[in-house]
Amino acid sequence: MKHDRSRDLYDRALSVMPGGVNSAVRAAVEPYPFFVHKGDGGHVVDVDDNRYVDWVMGLGPLLLGHDMPESVRAAVQRRASEGPMYAAPTEVEIELAEFVTRHVPSVEQLRFVNSGTEATVSAVRLARGYTGRNKIVVMQGGYHGAQETTLVEGDAEHPRPSSAGIPQSFAEHTLPVPFNDRDAMREVFEAHGDDIAAVLTEPILGNYGIVHPEEGYHEFLRNITAEHDALLIFDEVITGFRVGGLGCAQGRFDVTPDLTTFGKIVGGGFPVGAVGGRAEIMEHLTPAGDVFQAGTFSGHPVTMAAGLETLTYAAENDVYAHVDDLGERLRSGLEDIVADQAPEYTVAGTASMFKVLFTRDGTEPTCAADVERGETDRWRRIFWESMLEEEIFLSQNQFECQFVSHAHTDEDVDRTLEAYKEAL
Repeated sequence: MKHDRSRDLYDRALSVMPGGVNSAVRAAVEPYPFFVHKGDGGHVVDVDDNRYVDWVMGLGPLLLGHDMPESVRAAVQRRASEGPMYAAPTEVEIELAEFVTRHVPSVEQLRFVNSGTEATVSAVRLARGYTGRNKIVVMQGGYHGAQETTLVEGDAEHPRPSSAGIPQSFAEHTLPVPFNDRDAMREVFEAHGDDIAAVLTEPILGNYGIVHPEEGYHEFLRNITAEHDALLIFDEVITGFRVGGLGCAQGRFDVTPDLTTFGKIVGGGFPVGAVGGRAEIMEHLTPAGDVFQAGTFSGHPVTMAAGLETLTYAAENDVYAHVDDLGERLRSGLEDIVADQAPEYTVAGTASMFKVLFTRDGTEPTCAADVERGETDRWRRIFWESMLEEEIFLSQNQFECQFVSHAHTDEDVDRTLEAYKEAL
C-alpha cells in the first residue's frame, strides 16, 4: 500500500500548520497520517487511491455515512444557495430545536453553538451562573473539549492543568474523581458541597476507550447532586442521538439531567454544538438572563438544515435498528476473536459504538485509569497500522471510540472481523 501523496502533503502541512494538522489527534499516527480525498458510503478513499472501511465516521457525527440521503443533500444545497449566513435568526433553527425538545424529555429549551467544546463551555458557565457556585466535578479521563475548566488532571485534592497555558488557579475550581467511584464522589461533596455548581459527566466515557457506568451509578449522581442543590450535566456530544436513539443515552439509562450538551450528530456532519435543559435554567442565558453567551455562526442555517434532515431521516428509516444490529454483530464477532487470540483484551461498546481495548487481564474497565494501564502504545504503533494495511480505518489511538453508520453493510463487518483476526 502506497502513501507517497499523503507523505508529500504532510511535508507541506508541517510548514504552515503546527504539527501539520488542525486537530492534535490527527497526527497521532506515525510517521504521518494519510490524507483523505473523499468519502463513499461507509468508506473513505485517500489521496493515493487507497480505499478503507471507515469506522471513525468523522469521530462520530456521520450517523448516515459519507453519502447524504437525497433529502439531506437537497436541504443543505438549498440553504447554501440561499446565502451562507445572515447574523439574524432563521426558521430552521426553531425547527431543529423543536425536534430535539420533542424527543429528549430533559430538554425544554436549547441554545445552538458551533462545537462540542463550545457547548460544554456554555454549560459550565451557565451552571455557575445559575447556582452562584464555582466548582465543577468531572470524571478522570472524561473529555469535554478543549476548554480550561476540564483540561484538568489529578484528583479532587490536587487538581492541576493537563495542558500548558491554563493557570493553576483555574484548575483549583475543577474536582476530578474516578468514574464509577461513589465513595470518591461522596467525599468531594462532603468537602466542597456548598461550592459545587455541577457534576459534569459523559453517560458513557467515549474518549477513553469506552467505559460503561456501573448499574445505578447515574441514578446515584442524580440523587447526590439534587441533595446538594448542584446540577447534573450530561455531556452527550458523543452519545447524543447515537446511544438510545432519538431519546439519547439519558433515555437509555432513564436518568434526567439538568443540562445536556450535544454535538456531532445533531449537526448532520457540519460544525455544531448545543446546550439544552430545563427552561428555568436555560433562561439565565443572555438575552433572557445574565449569563453571557453569543456566537457569530451559532444556529448556522446549513448546519441546522443538515441536522434536522439527518434526525428526521433517522426517525423515518429504521436507522437505529440497522446501526445497532451491525454494532452487535461486530462486538459479538470481536468477542469470539479476542477470546481465541487475545483473551487478555476486552471488547467494549453498545448500540453503534465499539472498541477492542488492549487491557492486560481481560477485565472490563470501570474507569479511565483501567484503560490507560493497557497496551496503548502497541495499539497505536503496531495494531492501527496493521489494520490500515488490511484496508480498515480505525480511530487513531486506543482512547477514541469507533462508530457504525447506516451506510455500513454486513460485508463491511465481515471484512473487518477478518482483518482483526489477521492484525491480532
